[in-house]
Amino acid sequence: MSSFSTALSGLSADNIALDVVGNNLANLTTTGFKSNDVQFHDLLQQVSGGAQIGGGVGAPTTSRSFTQGSIQQTGGQFDAAIQGDGFFSVATSSGTTLYSRDGSFRLDSTGTLVNSNGEAVQGWMAANGVVNTGGATGNIVVSAQSLQTPTATANFTLSANLDAATATNGTFSTPIQVIDSLGNTHTLTANFTKTGANAWSYDIDIPGADVTGGTAGTPSSLATGTLTFNSAGVLTSPAAGSPVQIAASGLSDGAANLSMNWNLFDAANNPLVTQFAQASAASGTTQDGIQSAQMTGVALENGGNIVATFSNGKQMTIAQVAVAKIANPDSLISVGNNDYQLGADTIAPSMGAAGTGGRGTVLGGSLEASNADIAKEFTNLIVYQRGYQANSKVITTLDQVSQDLMNIIR
Repeated sequence: MSSFSTALSGLSADNIALDVVGNNLANLTTTGFKSNDVQFHDLLQQVSGGAQIGGGVGAPTTSRSFTQGSIQQTGGQFDAAIQGDGFFSVATSSGTTLYSRDGSFRLDSTGTLVNSNGEAVQGWMAANGVVNTGGATGNIVVSAQSLQTPTATANFTLSANLDAATATNGTFSTPIQVIDSLGNTHTLTANFTKTGANAWSYDIDIPGADVTGGTAGTPSSLATGTLTFNSAGVLTSPAAGSPVQIAASGLSDGAANLSMNWNLFDAANNPLVTQFAQASAASGTTQDGIQSAQMTGVALENGGNIVATFSNGKQMTIAQVAVAKIANPDSLISVGNNDYQLGADTIAPSMGAAGTGGRGTVLGGSLEASNADIAKEFTNLIVYQRGYQANSKVITTLDQVSQDLMNIIR
């Protein structure tokens, strides 16, 4: 009887479906796990005595559901979760590229950012704090002993008011700290002298001990000039876009000569030095030099940037994790350990930064939980179990019918 094979196909299909449900339930707590759904389809029908009779059910197919799993905050230094579409790209020791939603990252003994399987996370290394996401991706390596290289001051500003009520030849002085190429600091002094109505002269000097040939205790002048204000106390000369050039040559510590711009206006061309009828005072200075410093911490932040913190309080982006956009993720093939490889029909992945080109955002200190739904899986478990029991009943019924037939023959 063909009914035996029909019922057997049902048993086989339900058994596979139960295996899928079991696997989904087993991975309820697996980070970044994506559950499978089962699809059944009937076999070609046959005609018997003018009646169409189905041939049973074919081997079920499965499709992976890439719906979003819940985001759980872990506080992990390098943990990352993707909110939205996309995959982390990792490279095995043999050079094979795989894709994963599991962002359980750490640094290995070489400082390479790896996942829980030891596979290297792909991204871009920064150059002077700037990441070029248009370049080729590669391993992310963080040196635990990284030292921030000093950068000499190239630009500085002084925000100050010069008292309009000051008598001619009245003075005001304020310090400005700058950094040389070795990371040493020098305290310049800006000296202002009122020369007439709405006019002041300035003299920028450096301690004599800081320059070769200088005399300790006697300042060495670096630059002089004049400032002119209009009747409203607004600086008119030098004009916006004309910074004062200040050079310090022959530094006694052996650093390179300093060549600096004293910017008297902000980015919106508003003057930083004013002349109002208020006491002369400086409200702040800025400069773009950086002292050398030891790395004190590093972490993966929102957006996928890996940011280092240094002992001087500065922070710098040293790398960025890449996100792969795959248009048809259901074509990916699971290879275990939360990894996927490209299938024959997978559209070539597009690598880019999080939050661009339809890619999801990367959340630092978080992990994506499994998207397996226990309520759905338990419901499926009941349905497939009932199906298995029903097909088993068909077989036992057919067996009884066969026995009755054999008894007639006897």
